[in-house]
Amino acid sequence: MSPEIASASPDSEIELSVVMPCLDEAETLEVCIRKAQASMEESGINGEVVIADNGSTDGSQEIARANGARVVDIEQRGYGAALQGGIAAARGVFIIMGDADDSYDFRNLAPFVEKLREGYDLVMGNRFLGGIAPGAMPPLHRYLGNPVLTGVGRLFFRSPSGDFHCGLRGFRRESVLALRLQTTGMEFASEMVVKATLMKQKIAEVPTTLSPDGRSRAPHLRSWRDGWRHLRFLLLFSPRWLFLYPGIGLSAVGLVAMLLLIPGALRVGNFAFDVNTLLYAAAATFIGYQSVVFAVFTKVYGVSEGLLPEDPRLQRLYGLIKLETGLCVGGVLVLVGLVGSVWAVAGWDAVGFGDLNPQETLRVIVPAVLALAIGFQTILSSFFLSVLGLGRRRSS
Repeated sequence: MSPEIASASPDSEIELSVVMPCLDEAETLEVCIRKAQASMEESGINGEVVIADNGSTDGSQEIARANGARVVDIEQRGYGAALQGGIAAARGVFIIMGDADDSYDFRNLAPFVEKLREGYDLVMGNRFLGGIAPGAMPPLHRYLGNPVLTGVGRLFFRSPSGDFHCGLRGFRRESVLALRLQTTGMEFASEMVVKATLMKQKIAEVPTTLSPDGRSRAPHLRSWRDGWRHLRFLLLFSPRWLFLYPGIGLSAVGLVAMLLLIPGALRVGNFAFDVNTLLYAAAATFIGYQSVVFAVFTKVYGVSEGLLPEDPRLQRLYGLIKLETGLCVGGVLVLVGLVGSVWAVAGWDAVGFGDLNPQETLRVIVPAVLALAIGFQTILSSFFLSVLGLGRRRSS
């Protein structure tokens, strides 16, 4: 979060700020401002309209000022950057954000404010409940992009939001500042929902409508690029789903396969699985273990940097698993690997260091090498995890 956002203070006389990011929205900006102003006037809400201009060259700034809106110039380009600047400049206790392309219903702001007055921190619009007019949302977004990304968000973070990417949403100013939002692009929308969910903020949603935008030019949104940025963000903010669960699954499959193949070849129907499969099973076990280690590293780093909220389980992990514990476990695995290696060399010596039968020797060598690799990885990871924990112990 920028210092400007952190140092801004609301005006107690202004209940609501309507913040609109703007980049060359001259065609639709005036109607959006007038709708928002009319909605606040009809509902008896004391508010303001803030235009977070991202470098418009079509006269959008003059249009905004002529219609009674306050313009804030945001130098850093990006949807998230514009909104962060607008939030920084907002004076209202509550903030409602929405695109200035006349696709969102600024005439119906009262339901958002009512929920905020009830004590909710974040009030999401839901276009799928309120209605999507024909031509308002491309089929790719309506039937694939939004449902998939919303489903992923709900699965990964157990969010109550049914429309992760609705651009019309309201929030308490103090609550959104507590999230320390940092992304500057389109993924800003996902970051807000994810962090609000992780920080246990109260989230509600209200139906809202979506209409075809009123601009003659193409929208700034790029479907595949921005869709990937949203998905990437969701993955990076969920070490469990990105690293932990796949790692546990891969390691489990690898270990079971190794246990079945170490005694001898395994035949299933017409297929015979032998030492070649054993080698791949060992690789799967090691990669899975590495993925689990990455999950721990990512979680610790994310919490330390303020990207993820504090997790009591992480505190317990530091209390139970110390550097010495990892060194002992790693040392035992290295010892097992060395014993297996000595055993393999002894077998080689028994044949005068001549030719060996791979189907016999690999059943010892592969588990021994795996134990050595995981043992040394555990020792190195323990040292690295201890370094990551220094900052946490210092801050606590």
